[in-house]
Amino acid sequence: MARFAPDSDGRGETTARQGDWAHTPERASLPALRFISWVALTFGRSATRCILPFVTFYFLLFSPTQRRHIKRYLGRTIGPRMNWRDGYRLIYAFAATVLDRLYFLRGRMDLFDGRIHAVEPLDAEIAASRGAFMLGAHIGSFEALGACRQHSPDSSQLRLAMLMYPDNARQINAVLDAISLPALRPHLIALGRTHSMLELRDWLAGGGMAGMLADRTLPESGEVREQRGNSVQLDFLGAPAMFNDGPFRLAALLRRKVFFMAGIYLGGNRYEVSFEALADFSQVPGSLPERERHIRAALEAYVARLAALCRAHPYNWFNFHDFWLEDR
Repeated sequence: MARFAPDSDGRGETTARQGDWAHTPERASLPALRFISWVALTFGRSATRCILPFVTFYFLLFSPTQRRHIKRYLGRTIGPRMNWRDGYRLIYAFAATVLDRLYFLRGRMDLFDGRIHAVEPLDAEIAASRGAFMLGAHIGSFEALGACRQHSPDSSQLRLAMLMYPDNARQINAVLDAISLPALRPHLIALGRTHSMLELRDWLAGGGMAGMLADRTLPESGEVREQRGNSVQLDFLGAPAMFNDGPFRLAALLRRKVFFMAGIYLGGNRYEVSFEALADFSQVPGSLPERERHIRAALEAYVARLAALCRAHPYNWFNFHDFWLEDR
């Protein structure tokens, strides 16, 4: 059962802890990122993947906080039989998808076996130049989503913008921007800025798609309070967790449809990309209670779909912070 999360002082401790991920410093150094990028583009994907076990063991051994959060998550998806090998597989999958981002952003789809499912409703919106929201999560690869769509026969009209909070991943984003092809680089609308709403409204009005990873909550600040929405507590993988209904409030405010998107990494060079209709706010009822019910139903549907994916593909969810707020 859903309920609004209590804040100890109206906005205080609970909200602040929800946004801790945004202030977590990056673990990788800029020279190391540039070196791995150079190796990847010089020697190719197969050779560079030989580095991944060493990178994985490094983070498994020297990231105790993230290791603790990974253990909690895997305990909820795999169960008591979970051990350190499962943690290794999760971190390895994360490293593999980060490496593959380099090739997706270079247009090297020939290196991958990518399959797309359930895109007909989304294609109808694209063909009609009706902007819509595409909500995903930190599961699998967003770049696989964009790259597969760019290389599909019906992608000529696709214009994709990514709504994101960029401040906690400046180094890796700078490296990826430097090596990516402009045609494959999604337009960025930075959340947490005073002009974000106007930019998003104009983008959707022009028929563009707005993608957002909706399984994290923005940190508290006065200038983004309207974008944050409400913190809601929902059951997620058998325990109460905090989710934010801000993306759905934006969709209701701008009267747009919402699609769930996921680019699941299946190991090796295989990705499975899917798009599913999640909610339709194009005809939002005028009454406030009815609109609130639509927003709540959409959020619950999103959380249920995310939980199903985490159980089916437990090594694909890359939220390495205190998601269930269990640290004190």
